[in-house]
Amino acid sequence: MTASGRPLAVFDLDGTLADTAHRQRFLAGKPRDWDAFFAAAPEDPPLAQGVELALASAEECEVVYLTGRPERCRADTVDWLARQGLPSGRIWMRRDNDRRPARRTKLEILQDIARKRTVRMLVDDDELVCVEAERAGFTVVRATWADTSEALKDAQEREGRT
Repeated sequence: MTASGRPLAVFDLDGTLADTAHRQRFLAGKPRDWDAFFAAAPEDPPLAQGVELALASAEECEVVYLTGRPERCRADTVDWLARQGLPSGRIWMRRDNDRRPARRTKLEILQDIARKRTVRMLVDDDELVCVEAERAGFTVVRATWADTSEALKDAQEREGRT
């Protein structure tokens, strides 16, 4: 824990706080249009349940973000979080060339975070990420409030893109 004694609430973005439904069409074809998919992210509507949970968590925890979005999306992501009135907190993002499955990259980062800070919970919509985090001893809240396409699930696991 930090000197303030506040544990961390770690939130995913896509499918947890941000509704990606309008841009999932870019993943339907072959090849997938990743540039268009991420370029449309600033237009994501917020997911009310995720935003409410983040704001409620901020009462007892420091809210931070762990996303599979590539680093090149940082400025758009920071702007989007601010526009939604979400707490400003550290954002961990995937390196632009990192194509490992989300369950691996996120767990690696989460374990690194936990070596330095107390993690109260992880909130994520990716079932494989959730299972791996639970296996590693983390408390997980499954973000089941958004519809995620099979193309996006496949992209998270096989293509290491989000």
